[in-house]
Amino acid sequence: MKDSLRTGFSFGITSGIITTLGLITGLDAGTHSKTVVIGGILTIAIADAFSDALGIHVSEESENKHTAKEIWLSTVSTFLAKFIFTLTFVVPVLLLPLATALIASIIWGLSLLGIVSFYLAKQQRAEPWKVIGEHLLIALMVIGATHYAGEWIGTTFGQG
Repeated sequence: MKDSLRTGFSFGITSGIITTLGLITGLDAGTHSKTVVIGGILTIAIADAFSDALGIHVSEESENKHTAKEIWLSTVSTFLAKFIFTLTFVVPVLLLPLATALIASIIWGLSLLGIVSFYLAKQQRAEPWKVIGEHLLIALMVIGATHYAGEWIGTTFGQG
């Protein structure tokens, strides 16, 4: 049971952080609009949380080694983790100027990812700095790629 909750939580929070940071970065670079960024975050919180939860559900079913209860625990914990942690990114966007909110969101997201990665490394008896470094590097690559994609879209289609 504990493994099912851990699977859903770790997947949901990691996906929520990386997906939302990518979305915020890209939408900001392409539109510079608080309304668009907030709409994107809410869309990710709802649609992508359901999508990831179903993905975990199907993945756990396909392994053919989990009980129905374990599968549903992974499903629900994935949804809740993704939904809740994604919504936390709305707070800085609502309270701060968009450029400052973007920086605050990146710091918040990378900090959370570092904490999750640290606990994962400890659980696996791995070198924390390697696990944290790997996960943060991937997140930074997503942030960079989506920033440049957003700039290109904004410039190409007249929004930037």
